[in-house]
Amino acid sequence: MINVGEQLVASYLRYIRDCEFTQLNLYTVDTQGEIDVVGIDLETRRLFVCEVAVHLTTGLQYVKNKRPNNIAKLTQKFSRDIAYANRFFPEYEKHFMLWSPVVKASKPGSLYNQMDHVAQIEANLLSEFGIQLDLIINERFEACLQEMRSYASKQTAELKCPVMRLFQIEAHLKKHLGK
Repeated sequence: MINVGEQLVASYLRYIRDCEFTQLNLYTVDTQGEIDVVGIDLETRRLFVCEVAVHLTTGLQYVKNKRPNNIAKLTQKFSRDIAYANRFFPEYEKHFMLWSPVVKASKPGSLYNQMDHVAQIEANLLSEFGIQLDLIINERFEACLQEMRSYASKQTAELKCPVMRLFQIEAHLKKHLGK
């Protein structure tokens, strides 16, 4: 079954970031992990490594032993992603992205504040690897969807990606109906 969140990210990388290759669910044998989406722009030698978490009701919510585990889980995933990217793409400019449409903020000082978790994940990757994580969350996630819709609305040839084709159909239907 297609994971729509991962397909959205792959489409963004292909159509907006000009990646010639995108791979979903890349299994990394040596690190025994899986990268949700990888995009490669051969012309500019850029690599995009993305983790995608589409948890709509709970927000960004990984759990272990019935407790939130966002920080450990995502720090570990990105650590493996960074090792993979450095090993196989040493000459590429690397971009590590976390995509999540719903990341909730709680009251300041709350133990389970998802925005604080994301800040801690960022801090972990910066201190351990010198990597600045690119956060595509909340409003920025919506802005990326808008970029994709805008791109699709200007295309007349059939877009092969199902997500982009849907955006294209929506845009052309609105034109046809005069909305």
